[in-house]
Amino acid sequence: MKWEKAAEKDYISLIQLWEKSVLATHHFLDKADREAIKTEIPAYFPQLDMKMWYQNDRFIGFSGVNEKHLEMLFLDPRETGYGFGSNILTSLIENDGINSVDVNEDNKQAADFYLKNGFQVISKSKQDDQGRNYPILHLALKKL
Repeated sequence: MKWEKAAEKDYISLIQLWEKSVLATHHFLDKADREAIKTEIPAYFPQLDMKMWYQNDRFIGFSGVNEKHLEMLFLDPRETGYGFGSNILTSLIENDGINSVDVNEDNKQAADFYLKNGFQVISKSKQDDQGRNYPILHLALKKL
């Protein structure tokens, strides 16, 4: 598995993959909220260390990191269940030092993924960062 730094020319591909992933995993999102988030998310890309992840030259997902916080990790839904997410997360922990992530509480699959990969819940918010009524779990990497 390899990665490349995402550039502005890649934003369309990132949003397309984001939408596929969200449609497959974020069933709790209201359609209007999903469409609003889709228009908002590209504004975050320039502020993050964005990596596009590839397996055998196949674009399988992307991550966005701010300092040591994982802001986003999305996989093509056809690529889940093969260990790619865990491999990406391990790389980000070992090479980028990430130690925290937030996840929608209603996205049980993602919450379970992070808990299985060494994170623990440290707090919870009733709303997301934009004030939408989607509870967020704040996770931190367990200290060994």
